Amino acid sequence: MALNAPTTQAVSDTVVAQIEAAISQSIPILPKAFTRVLAKVFAGVVVILYKYGGFIFMQLFVSSASMEETVVNGKTIRPLVEWGRLIGVGDPFPATRAEAVIILQSTSTGGKILAGQQFLKTDTSIVYQAVTETPIIGPGPVIFLVRATYDQNDNGGSGTIGNLASSAELQVVNGPPNVATTATVFATTLTAADAETPDAYRARITKRFQQRPQGGALADFREWAEEVPGIVHAYPYKGAPGQIDVYVEADEASSGSPDGIPTSPQLAAVLATINEPDVNGVATRRPVNSAPNPLPITRTPIAVTITGLQVDDESAAHDEINAGLDEYLRSREPFIPGLSVLPRDDRITVAALGAVVDGIVSARGGTVTRVTSVPDDYTLNSGEKAKLSGGTASYV
Repeated sequence: MALNAPTTQAVSDTVVAQIEAAISQSIPILPKAFTRVLAKVFAGVVVILYKYGGFIFMQLFVSSASMEETVVNGKTIRPLVEWGRLIGVGDPFPATRAEAVIILQSTSTGGKILAGQQFLKTDTSIVYQAVTETPIIGPGPVIFLVRATYDQNDNGGSGTIGNLASSAELQVVNGPPNVATTATVFATTLTAADAETPDAYRARITKRFQQRPQGGALADFREWAEEVPGIVHAYPYKGAPGQIDVYVEADEASSGSPDGIPTSPQLAAVLATINEPDVNGVATRRPVNSAPNPLPITRTPIAVTITGLQVDDESAAHDEINAGLDEYLRSREPFIPGLSVLPRDDRITVAALGAVVDGIVSARGGTVTRVTSVPDDYTLNSGEKAKLSGGTASYV
């Protein structure tokens, strides 16, 4: 059964026909213009009710609920966010601001770096501000904390665009006398993350409905770890007695690692989230006998050798094969007893690698003699993932 809203014209024609059928016998001289104007008015109301009813129906499902603000009886809501709050996911993750420790050279004693002192990253036009007031105690380096506060899109400097690499340089904006005009980043204390997209938020809500909290089971530790902005996957395992090892993978934008290796602040954030205290300051989220150990994943390189490749435009074929192999290897995931579902994705076989290569080569009308790999027929260990060694296969 299809629920399609009728057009205004179709409703109007129906109303006209019904009015004429009902009153034409008793009021034969009723003007046609009156009937048609009245029909148009009713048709507009009916179509609005159809569309509003259809919109309400779509909000009954997480997959189609709207992320846009909707005003109903004077109350503003976002239907998808209401679903998130209902299931316990909360609101979408907001963008966070990067924080870093920087070093500024001084040639004198006395004076201070005031809180709010601005620094500019010229290549991104992001403005950073000193978090607290820092006195200059002598000639030499002055070390203090800065936070991203402004960007050209008026987002307050939030998001991964504000992240700073070690040794990056910031220009001092109207700085105090007797200090250098350029500051250097010493260390990152808070890695920024972009705001959660509607699609990612919707997927997180759906996942929570499918995997409800289970009183401290492994699935709960995975859910808690993946609540941290920038953490895309978590792999929990039973560790030493009374401990849970939680291997986490971060996205490249927030961690700066193409292999998904999380930063130290991200690991600390995972631990804090799992140990999130209640209103009395007691860590009641996890079982008392399950101390978490956040750990970074490892990324094992797999060397693949392709023998006897015959294909037109070898350069383009190499690019496609390399991308296909790397995508396949990065999609493999370690197996978690009691949590992972079948079929297992933790084995890397020569046959599977050969199938990836053969599919790409066959689509180009070519042939390949043999595909080998080192290590051969490999099974991923706890918290271990894979990648194509060097980003390219060897062609002989």
